[in-house]
Amino acid sequence: MAVGSRPLVPSRLAPGGVAAHAPRRTPTTVVGAYVALTKPRIIELLLITTIPTMVLAQQGWPPARLVIITLIGGTLAAGGANAVNMYVDRDIDALMQRTQGRPLVTGIIPARNALVFALALQVAAFAVLWAGANLLSAVLAFSAAAFYVGVYTLWLKRTSRQNIVIGGAAGAVPVLVGWAAVQNSLSWEPLVLFLAMFLWTPPHFWALAVKYADDYSAASVPMLPSVAPMEHVVRQMVIYTVALVAATLALWPVASLGLIYGIAAIVLGAVFIGGTIALGRNPSATASMRLFGYSISYVTLLFAAMMLDVFVEHGVS
Repeated sequence: MAVGSRPLVPSRLAPGGVAAHAPRRTPTTVVGAYVALTKPRIIELLLITTIPTMVLAQQGWPPARLVIITLIGGTLAAGGANAVNMYVDRDIDALMQRTQGRPLVTGIIPARNALVFALALQVAAFAVLWAGANLLSAVLAFSAAAFYVGVYTLWLKRTSRQNIVIGGAAGAVPVLVGWAAVQNSLSWEPLVLFLAMFLWTPPHFWALAVKYADDYSAASVPMLPSVAPMEHVVRQMVIYTVALVAATLALWPVASLGLIYGIAAIVLGAVFIGGTIALGRNPSATASMRLFGYSISYVTLLFAAMMLDVFVEHGVS
């Protein structure tokens, strides 16, 4: 932990002073290990934002084939980027209890095979999106993967407390991919959605990192909750959450959405801000994980409201 910082939350320590965080489920088969390399739970969240964005771009339900192609391409691109991330981070994953069950730490898959698998997914993603949607969506998906690996994983993650702030931009690109797949162009609507997802990432991830601050310290990864006082962390989370809510409200007139979306953005955003402030008043691992869970529900419900609004305002085409 950096000089001058202090523990954020009381650590549950095992004998010897190691934080007693339960490791995630360890894959026991080779097939399961390759699936784990792609971080499927993260991909699910990315796809949650892609489909409603496509509905907004279409002003109704897009052709089923295009939706399927975009989801397949997006899954392959994100999975490939996540697999490269695991390949690069296998040394620090071995130091953090939360990640010690990952395939390249346990050795169930050779590192070289994992890298080949990751690159193959990227090639397949580009081909699927280019052939099934358009070149713009393929380039955007590849750019997101390249940014995630090159900027976040290889550079910022181990060197800067702004790692997830800047690197999180990669996770905001799926909304651009979804819009581009439908329109073969970009406009203000997807750019505002990109901004919203960019601003959402820091408070979302820092809420998780509060609980696992000891893990990041053990691996010398300067994730903000492991190198800064809790007051500073929460202040930054509140700033980004307020900016996020402002961006989601800006989308209301920009995308000509109706009351369903507008009310959802206000209510969901107010709860998010309130939860972040509550974490600062009562900092604990339980509170941080509660906020982390809500941040996922927030995105899911907000994008669902956006999609429902489009159906109500314009009808399903």
